[in-house]
Amino acid sequence: MSDHQFYYNPNAKKKEAKAHSAPKKKNRALRRSGFGAIAVVAVVALVGSSAYVYARSRFNSIKKVSVANLDTQVNNQPINILLVGNNSRSILNGKQASAFGTGAQVGGARSDVTMIAHLDPKTKKVTLVSIPRDLFLPIPGSTKSNRVDAALNQGPGRLVATIEQDLGIPIQHYAELNFDSFQSLVNALGGLHMYFPYYVKDAQTGLNITQKGCLYLNGTQALALVRSREMYYSANGVNYTPDGLGDLSRIRRDHEFLKVLASQVKAKGISNPLKLNSLLSAIFPYLSLDSSFSFNQVFALASTFRSISPSNVASATLPIAFANNYTYLGAPYGDVVFAAEPQDTAVIDQYLGLSIPNIARNSFTVSVLNGTGIYNQATEVANGLSTLGYNVTNTGNAPVYGSNLETIVRYQPGKLAAAERVMADLSGPVVMGMGSITTGTDVQVITGNQLTVATPSTANSTSASATTAPQNTVANTTTPVTAPVTLPATQSNQNLQPWDPRACPAQPIG
Repeated sequence: MSDHQFYYNPNAKKKEAKAHSAPKKKNRALRRSGFGAIAVVAVVALVGSSAYVYARSRFNSIKKVSVANLDTQVNNQPINILLVGNNSRSILNGKQASAFGTGAQVGGARSDVTMIAHLDPKTKKVTLVSIPRDLFLPIPGSTKSNRVDAALNQGPGRLVATIEQDLGIPIQHYAELNFDSFQSLVNALGGLHMYFPYYVKDAQTGLNITQKGCLYLNGTQALALVRSREMYYSANGVNYTPDGLGDLSRIRRDHEFLKVLASQVKAKGISNPLKLNSLLSAIFPYLSLDSSFSFNQVFALASTFRSISPSNVASATLPIAFANNYTYLGAPYGDVVFAAEPQDTAVIDQYLGLSIPNIARNSFTVSVLNGTGIYNQATEVANGLSTLGYNVTNTGNAPVYGSNLETIVRYQPGKLAAAERVMADLSGPVVMGMGSITTGTDVQVITGNQLTVATPSTANSTSASATTAPQNTVANTTTPVTAPVTLPATQSNQNLQPWDPRACPAQPIG
């Protein structure tokens, strides 16, 4: 099974192009690693002023990397830190390479974990938003799209640019850990406890919980849990049922695990200098930060947020639409996921504070290209946008790259706000992408197979949806302008399910 296959549809046949092939089973343990990148927040945000001198001395052991395309951090304004788990094998030692594969066997790098930590100094609130690793997006600098995790193969700056340009999320800082480093953190804590309401197992990661209740986990067991994308659960320990949502389920469980981990760090690590040293030793040698992230900035954040309760950290996953057995430019990509509107905009607004720009629809030019070959699609979409007041200057045809294509709202450099305004009036699998536009307009809509455009009577409610909490499904507030191609239902799946492990009712310490 490759790095990019997952079980959103348990009955779908799994295929993958040779170009995306990953190592055989002995290398599987690394696939979902990198969760340790999240753990740095739990430590850095909890180191108090009493540890200033010590922390400064240890800060020098952190690797600094040059990261292009970062947004400028402004004092007392919210910041977004991109937390990445890099599964590159190129820096492994001999023992690790024998278990996970060498760089020659598994080339490149992928961001198995991609999460945005949003910190607001004014409200002293922290939120976390995960980006599914198989989200299919336009890659900056390329005329093609790919999974978001593949952008890291071209450097952290390319991943940052992909998130900023395609999702409209500014990134001020970057933090990265490779492989299974978080396992060392769990062991440095002396392990932790989680409550298991069901029996659960995952043959691919080695997870096998044969008891119910509040159970102790060491680093190896915790790693098996946070890696699990193919979990089966049982109420009686006999009849097991697949969870069935792959990476989405893993993300929601990892959000819960992070809260438990942060609680343990706060309770057991910060007040004990020896334990603190052990925790920092478990993380800092494996951590990379962008070179613009200074110690004073890190320490200021730590001082501001050190009192935050992990249980008050709200977390979400960008909602997606499934595309199983996806073919793009003639190559099979296996199962991928598309961005979903208006659900994604709602999550980005609610958790990251980024609302739809207040820009007039007629203040920029728009063109529409038919990207599917569906008869008269570009004309119908253009008519719908014109009815809403957009200045649509021309229509035409674009190359058809595959089936079940997502709609791409392309925009000229500096016209992100205009693209976001257009996207707010579209629904379905829709995403943005910056680049030169041959039609000469500010924004260009390249239509996908499933696309709806707001009508004048629903345009306001469509825009307002950005301020409401997302659901797994959203009522149809728009009128379809093309015959939609059937795609699996949109999923956000943020809430724990009855079988998911969670914090113990009374968290044991020690």
